[in-house]
Amino acid sequence: MKKMDLHSHSTASDGSLTPRELVALAKREGVGLMALTDHDTVDGVAEARKAGEELGVQILNGVELSVDHEHREMHLLGYRIDPGNPVLQEGLRRLIHYREERNPKIIERLRSMGIPITMEEVTQEAGSTVIGRPHFGRVLVKKGVVASVDEAFARYLGSGKPAYVPKERLLPEEGIALLRRAGGIPVLAHPIFLAEQSYSELLPLLQRLKAAGLMGIEAYYPEHSVHDIRKFVRLAEETGLYVTGGSDFHGGGKPSARLGCILPDGGPLPEEVQKRIEEWIGPCMN
Repeated sequence: MKKMDLHSHSTASDGSLTPRELVALAKREGVGLMALTDHDTVDGVAEARKAGEELGVQILNGVELSVDHEHREMHLLGYRIDPGNPVLQEGLRRLIHYREERNPKIIERLRSMGIPITMEEVTQEAGSTVIGRPHFGRVLVKKGVVASVDEAFARYLGSGKPAYVPKERLLPEEGIALLRRAGGIPVLAHPIFLAEQSYSELLPLLQRLKAAGLMGIEAYYPEHSVHDIRKFVRLAEETGLYVTGGSDFHGGGKPSARLGCILPDGGPLPEEVQKRIEEWIGPCMN
């Protein structure tokens, strides 16, 4: 069975490979089904789908939204969306506007610390309409301020760090509704990054989101331990949510993530998990 990866990013947001290059990599890595889930944009979907048709890789339309959960960031993956849906397009424009309001403030904070950086440099590094913190990190690497993007987040850009500026976000229910109105399947991304980590804390949250229209949880993720995966799978079973998995591949900006490598040991999604995903998402493929 070919590999499956339902979480990847291209240069349309903060990845380092173009959608076409990403699909070509999927082909080389034996990934037969890939979802392109760029941050707050679907601009790369058409190119990815065209490349997928040419290279024999099945592409699932996707997007990743940032929403506000108790003043902390939560991510929602949306699968099988209609990229041209006007409600979705308006929602994405709103999210990009929030980013545009935040980015100059990050510049100001970095400059106040004596770091010579300009918005023009970050825009050039991004090369797209969606500018995110990883682009700031790459500029800091090029300037020799830090050795890696991970270090940039650890010292400056991560939550609670000196140059971190929170941006306005949708509420989880708003994000879920936006994805559902675009014909999508909303899935909670990498739950390991939520503050609530105990079973008893996560259960009511997932029940609330399920009632709002959430359909799945990304239980399989490279930074989830075997214990984490078991916990999230059990939570999915108790709340009636589907289980998905993805690498969160970004390319050079996140070299630890490899396309198609989902398990803690670097292995692919188990075959039985892939089969279950195909059963519920397959008939609805774009």
